[in-house]
Amino acid sequence: MKPQSSQTVYQGRVNVEISDYIYENGQKVQREVVRKDDAVAIIALDQEYLYLIRQPREAVDEPELLELPAGTMDVPGESELECAQRELAEEIGKKANHWEELLWVYTSPGFTNEKVTLFKAMDLSDVDAEQDLEEKIDIVKVPLDEVEEIIDDIVDSKSLIGLLTVFSSYG
Repeated sequence: MKPQSSQTVYQGRVNVEISDYIYENGQKVQREVVRKDDAVAIIALDQEYLYLIRQPREAVDEPELLELPAGTMDVPGESELECAQRELAEEIGKKANHWEELLWVYTSPGFTNEKVTLFKAMDLSDVDAEQDLEEKIDIVKVPLDEVEEIIDDIVDSKSLIGLLTVFSSYG
């Protein structure tokens, strides 16, 4: 497919474009595309717990969605790892001495270019960090022997993919 033209119809934290494409067979299509910054998500573990967060997600009318600590790469020049380190501190007040980049996924490639890089963070310790005042986050500590049970409650795709990647004995 080849992009033909694009018009931005909204600019804000996300940009919305109406874009025209042409396929090799000559078929022309028009798509509404949401362009946004990439993001990170963190599977944070210590010897006893997996750390999740519960927060409202207005776009899906969920007052308490259970998910991994995560955030948008909205600091210029910040790497994926630096973003993950910042978000872990901001969202659950932890830092990690061991980081492992696991994989990246598109969140919903049918309408957005958002890519989320998933990290595993281990050897955790407490850290002081400034929280985002617009976020209402509750920290959820899940005992490691209960992770398989909590996976059944996860409906957020990045969280489910991350947890199933790390805890692959599920299912």
